[in-house]
Amino acid sequence: MRFSKMWCAVLLAAPLAAAATGTSVRFDLSQPNGSPFPSDRFTKIDWTNKTYRRVNLPKPDCTVMPSDCADIDVINTLDGFNTQPRITVPFSGPIDPASVNSDTVYLVNLGDVQSGKGFGHKVGINQVVWDAATNTLIFESDELLAEHSRYLLVVTTGVRDAAGKPIEGGRFGHFHRGGKNSHHDRDDDHDVKDYGKSLRDGMHSSRTSHHRVAALSVFTTQSATADLRKIHRQIKRSHPAPVNFSIANGGAARAVFPLSSVAGIQFQREVGVTAATPTGFAPSFLPTPALDVVKGAVAAVAFGKFTSPDYQTPGKVIPATGTQSGHPRPQGSNELVVELFVPAGDKPAGGWPVAIFGHGFTDSMYGAPWTVASVFASKGIATMAINVVGHGGGAKGTLNVIPNVAGVLPTVVPAGGRGIDQDGNGAIDSTEGVNAAPPATIVSSRDGLRQTVIDLMQLVRQVEVGVDVDGDGHRDLDKDRIYYAGQSFGGIYGTILLGVEDGIKAGVPNVPGGSITEVARLGAFRFLTAVALATRQPQLLNLPPTPGVPLPFNLNFNENMPLRGQPTVINTVPGATAIQQLLERNEWVQQSGNPVSYASMIRKDPPRGHAAKSVLIQYAKGDVTVPNPTSSAIVRAGDLADRAIYFRNDLAYAANPQNDTTNPGGVPKNPHTFLTNIGAAGTAPYAVMGQTQIAIFFATNGGLVVDPDGPAPFYEVPLTGALPEGLNFIP
Repeated sequence: MRFSKMWCAVLLAAPLAAAATGTSVRFDLSQPNGSPFPSDRFTKIDWTNKTYRRVNLPKPDCTVMPSDCADIDVINTLDGFNTQPRITVPFSGPIDPASVNSDTVYLVNLGDVQSGKGFGHKVGINQVVWDAATNTLIFESDELLAEHSRYLLVVTTGVRDAAGKPIEGGRFGHFHRGGKNSHHDRDDDHDVKDYGKSLRDGMHSSRTSHHRVAALSVFTTQSATADLRKIHRQIKRSHPAPVNFSIANGGAARAVFPLSSVAGIQFQREVGVTAATPTGFAPSFLPTPALDVVKGAVAAVAFGKFTSPDYQTPGKVIPATGTQSGHPRPQGSNELVVELFVPAGDKPAGGWPVAIFGHGFTDSMYGAPWTVASVFASKGIATMAINVVGHGGGAKGTLNVIPNVAGVLPTVVPAGGRGIDQDGNGAIDSTEGVNAAPPATIVSSRDGLRQTVIDLMQLVRQVEVGVDVDGDGHRDLDKDRIYYAGQSFGGIYGTILLGVEDGIKAGVPNVPGGSITEVARLGAFRFLTAVALATRQPQLLNLPPTPGVPLPFNLNFNENMPLRGQPTVINTVPGATAIQQLLERNEWVQQSGNPVSYASMIRKDPPRGHAAKSVLIQYAKGDVTVPNPTSSAIVRAGDLADRAIYFRNDLAYAANPQNDTTNPGGVPKNPHTFLTNIGAAGTAPYAVMGQTQIAIFFATNGGLVVDPDGPAPFYEVPLTGALPEGLNFIP
């Protein structure tokens, strides 16, 4: 009892009046910033979770920092810490940042909480920042950590103070030596005693040889993939009604149209009633000419409906359940529209092999899927697509299929829009409804992505049950040859899908990236991060607006974080560390919707009972929309470097640079749409090459990977050299 009281006092009391005056790691566990973080000190027992824990961060003054309080309400539903954590180590004084490396500061895996798997694996550090104002060392783990596992953070005396001397043990050393103090117990002694035991046990696994231990922290990572694995099993046990193609003209006709009979398809997209759109609809025509990239390859386009379970609340959040014993429950169901492009020629005996194609952010199923369907069909692959949560306009949108016979009225088909007027301003924006509503803003697109994956798992199940397009009572799609490809956002949720869905045999995520937080921070959507910083209470922008530039593109901030592999940053930028902390919390909460969390499940470590999948990851040098470091994060986590296909847009641009006045059909600086940009003379050949690579890959059941430009240098198959960690933007 006396030892326990001493230990609690050592950890929780104000700084000791110790004789030593050297620099040491601060070790005050009363607040997260008072000691190394993350730390299981800020969790509580929860036996319903795989980690047997739940996060329990303290709140600040919610009248002063309401946004932080709203975020912590969500964070405290998680069963552990970020698997790609931003780790902070506060010191009592300055240190020499040059002494910080993966030998002097590192992590040790203490094993999966339930199985012990991974025990002893050592992990280095990367992206190091020294914050001079607060004497705080900040860094990330050098690799994605295993989920629902315990980790030991080890800070050694190899770290030097500003005078070049080894840091001292400080309060941690006082505890380790069994020192005494006169402070009294606190109400939370039990939690601290438990954490103290974890630290003492961790000392035996610290794996230090050249230096002594100066400080430790023990933390448990969250269960990022548990919900979708459970929902996958629920869907596999279901026996859904077949896809219904009799949805035209209010259900009076079958929505299956031979391409030869179609003059055009008008899309009446519901966009909401505003001054610019008083009717509430915006008309446009679908890109039917794209179906003729390979002449005659597509025989028909069809539209059907199926029912998918909806696990989201009206606020667009999937409620947290115990990751061990909890069961995610549908909150309702959605009737979804699916489009299907049927190849020409004789149908195989088992039905057409089919590729589900996932569209990107701000796009819909009436965009990118139409640009790839012809090349896919030329190799005997049917193409299916649905709208992502929050995309495709409102639910009242329609398609008017115009026949090429004079005097015959168009056939009206529901367009299947999934957008909503979430903010109540009358308009339905191109992505409105994919993000969680306040106060759960920190969830962002996490659950919109996961719900889209659920819908695609349900679509796979529909194909397994049987899809009869022409109504002859026979299966038209091969249940044993289902594939997936997706672009951008479609590559992001597609990577998640490939990790959890065993009914898909092979896949090609194109220009995917993770996390969404990093995609936005580093690339063309950086202004969305700025908007998020500006709308917080208190707001976190730390740079003045750009004069003469309209909102929101004039909002600026500097988070002062290095990319992977770059030298240590000495941070002196006011407000930068607060932004860094917010970015970390966003990524932490959104990790279950991060493709990086699922990449290893595709081939490296499939779920029990699943076969490893054949996969290609296509990305392009200098992608401004989904920057290269975020794509490389997926490749690294999945151990997929041998399956990374790298489009050398720098070379393509140098050979034929786009210029808006003299060469508008050239290659643009941003290669993000290189797979689907079939509308310009300079880019169409590269797009068809990339599509052909995918089509052949699927036609051979994931067996054959071709270099689509042969000896030319524009496609690296596979990527050569180290994974690209720089932005590589063309200036």
